Amino acid sequence: MEIDNFFDKINNFIIKHEKNKKNINILEFGVREGRSTRLFLELCKNNRGKLLSVDIDDYSNLFNDNNWKFIKCRDDDSGQIKPLIKDKLDLILIDSLHEPKHVSKLIYMYWENLSVNGSMYIDDISWLPYVKNNWRDHEYTENINRDTFNEILNIKNANWDNIKLCFDFNGSGMCRIEKVNNFNLNKKKLIINRQNFLKKKIKQFYNYLNHLSK
Repeated sequence: MEIDNFFDKINNFIIKHEKNKKNINILEFGVREGRSTRLFLELCKNNRGKLLSVDIDDYSNLFNDNNWKFIKCRDDDSGQIKPLIKDKLDLILIDSLHEPKHVSKLIYMYWENLSVNGSMYIDDISWLPYVKNNWRDHEYTENINRDTFNEILNIKNANWDNIKLCFDFNGSGMCRIEKVNNFNLNKKKLIINRQNFLKKKIKQFYNYLNHLSK
């Protein structure tokens, strides 16, 4: 049985990829116990960076750090958040409402604020621990994480030249979307899935034979 260690996921998938960026500018959606916040503030301390954290609950007293600013609001309240973004962002973490349409909305909403070679990270994109009879067996989470994963693939399907995409499937999983140019993101393009194509054709042929035999 695999145990999800959130600190390991942040350290191994995010911090190792971002640790050499000086004057790093970070935007974080979702604070809760401040697990990612603590690690980001350590990165800011080492790299002369700044962190802006956003949550609908008040965590303003969680840390006392000159490199940190907390704002209590919805993550899609761009009217409050964007005026606080003074420079291009190097790192955005989306760890708030884990719902595919909302995640997609945030990606497009804050894409213009991300620097070239900057990265967006989306937590909870793996459904594997939650499938039937697995150690986190949970139908809703299985489906919502899979839908979020597929939503990200649909964005990639319309932006082959605009982004680099990487997935980590440890625990509940995480995605990295790296910005490679200054172009706007194209609207997502639904992937046409043909995995059941042959099965459907066989069924149609079987129905046709039944029709002829009548």
